[in-house]
Amino acid sequence: MSHAHDSALYAQWVELLGWLEAEAATRGLGFEKVADFPDYIYRMERPYDLPTTVMSVSLSDQGQPLLVAGVSPRHVDLKGVSLRLMGGSKHWHLHAGERTLLEGKRPFTRERLAALLDGAVRGVRQIA
Repeated sequence: MSHAHDSALYAQWVELLGWLEAEAATRGLGFEKVADFPDYIYRMERPYDLPTTVMSVSLSDQGQPLLVAGVSPRHVDLKGVSLRLMGGSKHWHLHAGERTLLEGKRPFTRERLAALLDGAVRGVRQIA
């Protein structure tokens, strides 16, 4: 993967972080950083050039984890973004496109994220 492709992935990750935070707020979900990038944590005196320090976040409903989203660290060859619903086998692997993250060949949109979260919240709240 080229450096330009890496830049696109991390810029699209920042956009997804914004969507996740906004969609969580809309649904009354918790939004929490889980981890920073290792090269941010261990940067010492080196400059840090990624657009965010956040490598993974969690969305929760009433304190229970609902979804975890994460992006590959810089040292990984085949980088991507993963979304995982907790307590089940549902997960999505996204990769960088020209303008937005892709789910396979299909653009991953904020509307798609909203639909996934609506289904997850509905499922969790029906059980409770």
